[in-house]
Amino acid sequence: MALAMLPKQWSKVFAQQQKAWLRHAAPELVSSLLGWWTRHGRHGLPWRLLPGGRQPGPDDLLPAYPIWVAEVMLQQTQLTVALPFWHRWWSRFPDLESLAAASRQDVLHCWQGLGYYARARRLHGVATDLVAAGRPLPTDRAGLEQLPGIGRTTAAAIAATAGNSPDPILDGNVRRLLARLLAFPAPPRQATPLLWTMVELLLGGRGARDFNQALMDLGALVCRSHTPLCHRCPWRLPCRAYSQGIQHQLPVRQALAPIPHVMVGVGIVLDHQGKVLIGQRQPDGLLGGLWEFPGGKQEPGETMADTVVRELQEEVGLTVAVGPELLCFDHAYTHRRLTFAVHLCHVTAGEARPVANNQQIAWVWPHDLHHYPSPAANARMIQALQEHLAGT
Repeated sequence: MALAMLPKQWSKVFAQQQKAWLRHAAPELVSSLLGWWTRHGRHGLPWRLLPGGRQPGPDDLLPAYPIWVAEVMLQQTQLTVALPFWHRWWSRFPDLESLAAASRQDVLHCWQGLGYYARARRLHGVATDLVAAGRPLPTDRAGLEQLPGIGRTTAAAIAATAGNSPDPILDGNVRRLLARLLAFPAPPRQATPLLWTMVELLLGGRGARDFNQALMDLGALVCRSHTPLCHRCPWRLPCRAYSQGIQHQLPVRQALAPIPHVMVGVGIVLDHQGKVLIGQRQPDGLLGGLWEFPGGKQEPGETMADTVVRELQEEVGLTVAVGPELLCFDHAYTHRRLTFAVHLCHVTAGEARPVANNQQIAWVWPHDLHHYPSPAANARMIQALQEHLAGT
């Protein structure tokens, strides 16, 4: 059976059939979902608890700030990865005022290792603006959607968790659940308005605090992307994908564009004292505000040594002699794959200076590099440098 279907092929009849069935099935689906979640869900998430660790009741309010931080962390990160970062953040910045008072470098350093650093910059910027204006963090979905980096799902998750508002979510877990439950014949993102209608029909206007978390937990723990555990699923019997034996084929995946591969030459420059040169990235671009060893993309026809020489001249005004390769490794980002070739270098002419007006550079002792927030790829370079220095 060919599962893929173009958007124009979805008929109104198809959508009406799904809505009619879901209106009828929603009470039983929600009851079985919440019953499963009561027994098997994740109930100890710290931002979902009242002071003293108590579970909130339907009428209890929770502070929005810790929920906001958690939901921003979870936008592109799994819970198991984000949780220790949330605890570290909470110990450093326990409220909006402490976050606003922090320097951007302190914020990025606390976020280091989590990736997607624009999220940290936006959290810091929102806190700074709100505190300066004497305004609290919004707690309603409409107000939250006005904040940078907050879409409908994140705003709904914060509002529903904080105040048990009737705001459903539609994240990747929920899209996958609905795609299988309805045996949806096309990539879910091609039918976002229809899926929003479906999840609203499921919720039925009730408070969404437990409902949203139950959906996320069912998707994360049972209706998993590659290995769904259908024998544990409370929706197994009404699930149309399961009944047709096509749960492993759903959701239909949209064809992805090829991921570009970029070769990057990096120069680790040591001065006569043994200090190493690092530069800070532009504040608002990719990995903005982080510190790294100078380098850049290999151009056609260049050797990697040529790339390192050119990049050091362009970035910091130094002429260098390129030494042996320290290491070479691959590092994947969401939309591209990089291969870093890292070389030790020494200066033959010039004095290091930032070329861009608002860029900073620094000569740093290798053992102090950990004080400077840096991209994940730099950690491997720092480790290789320290091992090299220890062996010389």
